[in-house]
Amino acid sequence: MKTDFSRIAFVALLAGSSLVFTHNAFAQSITVVGPVSKIKLAPDGKSAVAVLKDNKTGASVSIDISDDLTLDKFKDKRIVEGDEIRAKFEKEGAKNNSKSFKKTAGC
Repeated sequence: MKTDFSRIAFVALLAGSSLVFTHNAFAQSITVVGPVSKIKLAPDGKSAVAVLKDNKTGASVSIDISDDLTLDKFKDKRIVEGDEIRAKFEKEGAKNNSKSFKKTAGC
């Protein structure tokens, strides 16, 4: 009886963990390196959209940014148009949500 319950608990645990990994499989993580061509801060200062020109393809990539660290860098002018950036983002439908947004050169 105890082993049957253990088997059921184990199967339930495997099923639950597979759902977690399935979500990550659908979120497409992409890295782009290139110069910032445009930064547009929202009026409330809680989000921004940055456009990067991908060095590999030459295409312009629009990235939605909502993390406070990157927004502070925009406000303080530590990241400005023309800076080369390495951005990691997840493509979720038509939006590209930033996961990391850093200068490529130095600290």
